[in-house]
Amino acid sequence: MCGISGSITRSPIDQSRIDKALGVMKHRGPDDSGYVARELSNGWHLTLLHTRLSIIDLDKRSSQPMVNKRGDLIFNGEIYNYKEIRNNFKNKSKWHTNGDTEVLSAIIDNKGINGLQECEGMWAFAWFDRLKETLTLCRDRFGEKPLYIFKLDNGGLIFGSEPKSIFALLGRRPAINQSHIRRFIVNGYKSLYKTKDTFFHGLEELAPGHVCLWNPEKGFKEWPWWSPSFNNIENDMSFKEAVTGTREKLNRSIELRLRADVPIAFCLSGGVDSNALISIAKHEFGRNVHSFTVMNEDKRYEEAEMVEIAVKKLGVKHTAIPVSKIGFLENLKRLISYHDAPVYTLSSYAQWQLMKAVSSSGYKVSVSGNGADELFSGYYDHHNAYLEYIWNNRKDEYYYCLDNWNKSAGKYVRNPFLINPEYFIETPMCRDHIFLDADLMAKYLREPFYEPFTEKLVSNILLRNRMANELTNEVVPVLLHEEDLNAMSYSIENRSPYLDNSLFEWSTKIPTKFLINNGLAKAVLRKSVEDIAPIEVINNKRKVGFNIPIDSYIDFDCHETKEYFLEDNSEIMEIINKDALKLALEAKGNRSNEESKFLFNFISSKIFVEEYS
Repeated sequence: MCGISGSITRSPIDQSRIDKALGVMKHRGPDDSGYVARELSNGWHLTLLHTRLSIIDLDKRSSQPMVNKRGDLIFNGEIYNYKEIRNNFKNKSKWHTNGDTEVLSAIIDNKGINGLQECEGMWAFAWFDRLKETLTLCRDRFGEKPLYIFKLDNGGLIFGSEPKSIFALLGRRPAINQSHIRRFIVNGYKSLYKTKDTFFHGLEELAPGHVCLWNPEKGFKEWPWWSPSFNNIENDMSFKEAVTGTREKLNRSIELRLRADVPIAFCLSGGVDSNALISIAKHEFGRNVHSFTVMNEDKRYEEAEMVEIAVKKLGVKHTAIPVSKIGFLENLKRLISYHDAPVYTLSSYAQWQLMKAVSSSGYKVSVSGNGADELFSGYYDHHNAYLEYIWNNRKDEYYYCLDNWNKSAGKYVRNPFLINPEYFIETPMCRDHIFLDADLMAKYLREPFYEPFTEKLVSNILLRNRMANELTNEVVPVLLHEEDLNAMSYSIENRSPYLDNSLFEWSTKIPTKFLINNGLAKAVLRKSVEDIAPIEVINNKRKVGFNIPIDSYIDFDCHETKEYFLEDNSEIMEIINKDALKLALEAKGNRSNEESKFLFNFISSKIFVEEYS
C-alpha cells in the first residue's frame, strides 16, 4: 500500500516539484520513497514517484520504483495471491524479494495486461515499458485503489493516487468544477460517479477495471481489462449449495486478506457484514481480533446493543470511539485537505475518527465490510425490488413474502416511497427514492439545478440491476474513495474481503429467490456464518447503516457557528441561497435525515471551496 505519481511531459519536471510531490504523498507511504526520471529517445520525459507503506516483505529490497530488465513499475495496493502466482513461474530460485511487487512486475513483463486475470487483489499501478517506450496505467476490478489523470494540452499527462501530487507536479491547481458541487449538494453522493466529472476541471479518475496506454505516436488509448457480468444466475442451484459456496469463497477471501507482515485491525458494526468477517478470522483462522466501532447516541442509528453482543459472544478485544463535537470544524477542514474534495458523507468523517484510533493502537491494516450489501442484498429498496421479482415470477409466494416484509423492513423503513411495499410493482422504472427531495435541495441554490437519475441496464431483473449499479457507480465507488483517503491519511491500508473476484462471480450465480428469506436480506450470507457469528446479529431484522446526524457534531444554537456558515465573503455564497440556508441552520431536536444531509454537504462544500479557490 503506497502512494504513486508520475508524468509524461515534453520537458523534464523540476526537482522542486518532484520533492513537493513526494512530500504531499508521505502520509500514503511514510516508510520509504523514491523516483526515477528518464529521457525517452523521442525527447519526451518520464517521471515515476513512489512513497511506501510497508505491509508485505518489509525489507528495503521491495521498495519502489522497481526496475527489471524490461520495465519500471510503481504500484499501490496488494496482490493477495502473490505466493500462488509466484509458485507457478519457472526459475523460482531467481526471485529477489518475498513480496508481491516483484510478482506483479513479472506478470506484466511475461504476460502483459492479460496476466492480471490471474491476480486477486487491489491496485493502481504505472508500468513503463523501456523497449517500446510506452506507459501503462491500470486500476483494479472494483476500484479499491484510486488513480487520477490530468491530460496535458501537448499530449502528455500527469497521474497520481491523489490530486495533490498531480497539482504538485503540474505546478498549479486547476479551477474548481462548480457544476459538480451543485450536483453533490442537490443529488448527493450517489450522483458523483454518474459522470466522469471530478471537483476540478480537467481532472479525471481512471475507471475501475480499466487500462490507459500512452504511446508517443498514438497518444492515449483506454479500455476495460475486466468487464463484470451480472447475468450468470444458476436457477437450478439449491439454497444449501448457495450457502456452502458462499462460505467457501468468503473463507478463502479472508484467508488471502489476512496476509501481512504487520498487525491487522477490524472495523465492527452491529450488522452481519463485519460480524461475518470477524467470526471467520477468529474461528476459522485463529486470529486474535481487535475490533473498532464508532458509537453514536441517536437512537435512529445507534447499534450499541448489537455491538456489545458481538464483542461478548466473539470474545474480541474492542475499542469504541464516541461521537464528539470537540474540534469538529477544524478536523473537517483537515480531512477535506486530505481528500482534495468535499467529504461526501458525515459517516466518512466518523470513519476517519475510527482510523485515527486504529493508527493510535499500532495497526497498519484495517478490514471493513464494503460490498456485502451489493453482492448479497441489504438496502431497504432491495426488499421492494425483491417483492417486485416475486410478484412477476413466483406470484403464489407473494403474500407470504409481503407478510414477512411487514414484519421486518416495513417496520423500520422511513423513506416515503419505500414505505409502499408495491412501489416497484406499480412503478418499476421509478427511482424517486434515490434522489429523494432533490427539488427541495435545489431550492437551497441561487440558480436552478436539475439532473435526472440514470442507471445502467445490465440485468433484466430489477433487484439485480439495482445491486449492480450500486456496486459499480453509486455506492461502492464512494465508500472506497472515502475509506482509502481516510485510512491513508493515517498511513493505514484498508482491505475489503467482499470485493473478491471469486466471491463476486459466485454471488452473481445465486438465484434471486434466495437473496431475501423470511424478511431478512443477505439471507445466504447470514446462513453461511450462522454457526460461528452471534445469532442475535444473524437474526436482526433492523438495517441501521453507518449513519450519524449532523447535530451530533455541531451545536446549531451557537451564534458564532451560524455567523461562520452565513458569512457573505465566502465563495460558496455564489451558489447558495442565503435565506433558505438561514432556515436550515435553525437548531432542531430531531432533524430529518434529508436536512442533516444537506447541511453537511453545504458545510463540506463551503470548506472545500474556501480552501481550494
